[in-house]
Amino acid sequence: MPTRLVHLVADANDPARLARFWAGLLGWEIADETPGDGIPAEVDVWPAGYTYPDPVAVPMVFVPVPEQKTGKNRVHLDLASTSAAHQAELVSRARNLGGGPVDIGQGDVPWVVMADPEGNEFCVLEPRDIYRGTGPVAAILTDCGDPAALARFWAGAAGWEITRAEDEIVGLRSPDGVGPYLEFLRVPGEKLVKNRVHPDVAPYRGDDPAGEVARLRDAGAALADVGQADDVSWTVLADPEGNEFC
Repeated sequence: MPTRLVHLVADANDPARLARFWAGLLGWEIADETPGDGIPAEVDVWPAGYTYPDPVAVPMVFVPVPEQKTGKNRVHLDLASTSAAHQAELVSRARNLGGGPVDIGQGDVPWVVMADPEGNEFCVLEPRDIYRGTGPVAAILTDCGDPAALARFWAGAAGWEITRAEDEIVGLRSPDGVGPYLEFLRVPGEKLVKNRVHPDVAPYRGDDPAGEVARLRDAGAALADVGQADDVSWTVLADPEGNEFC
């Protein structure tokens, strides 16, 4: 069986602060805090009553790192709104929680580009029919050079189906028809630094992790070194455009 998308991981200088921001913005809860050995704790955020793993939502995991954010993230969240008033309320909520607007060259667009307290960009979308029923997160979006090719790889890595295919953007969603989309947007420029936000995938219970790593490598992934210890229980890979995932 393929692997499945189980988390979205964000590097954080202050994981607890970012977890509070995103829990408050999405209406989720802080699910777990893993104490660190002299470093800030790793913090997980997901919807109230959530049963892990379930494609109805992709939990967020904030992990402590010393490095500051540099440059625009290649992976970001798009948030869904149900009306103009709801979009405005989300923008106001983000501001009250410590976020703010940011200019990435978007020009005059109907969505609002914002950043969380550590500068991670996200978009508060105007109401769109395609995202009705996704929950608060409309899509996890990745900048890339070849949306179609990268979507084909991630269909196997995430276990999701391609549901939208255009020249500039390709989208996947869980075959259960629930939760956010995973989207790949054509953007000029190559990946230069380690992504500050990355997905985690996992095999189904009873499947062989090493076999799944081999399958993903056969599909175009490569082993990646992001400074992880030799004894970690997961494998760090990079997709065909160099985007890290575990």
